[in-house]
Amino acid sequence: MDLSSIDDIYRDRVILDHCRNPRNVSPIESYDLSGDAVNPFCGDEVHFQIGLSGEHQIERVQFAGDGCAINMASGSLLSESVKGLTIDEASALSIRFVETMRQSIDQDVDQEFIGELSALISVRHFPVRIKCALLAWSALEDALSTKD
Repeated sequence: MDLSSIDDIYRDRVILDHCRNPRNVSPIESYDLSGDAVNPFCGDEVHFQIGLSGEHQIERVQFAGDGCAINMASGSLLSESVKGLTIDEASALSIRFVETMRQSIDQDVDQEFIGELSALISVRHFPVRIKCALLAWSALEDALSTKD
């Protein structure tokens, strides 16, 4: 993706779609894990509820949030990307995603992030917006850390 300005991120088809039509927003009546993250500087927030099948596989995810387009798209994309993963796999994905977001833009991106998650990887070109993309991942880590 050729990015000449931050506006290009906000015009990205995937980010716009996930912002305008966030996935997994229906509340879960019964859930096993929940996590929250708030950015006190801008007021963005993200909340997750996660239902597990058995003890380790993510079966249901509910996402709620408030904030900028990148924050909302990140929460929606994350909710889609962790469904069906085990807790350990979701934790590993989160660690790799956060590490990738903090890398220099010159470094190659793990092929795992090709696809819809690659829209968020392009946020690395605008360091001031990286926290927006990572807030949902902080909420996920909060939820996963509560599992015994």
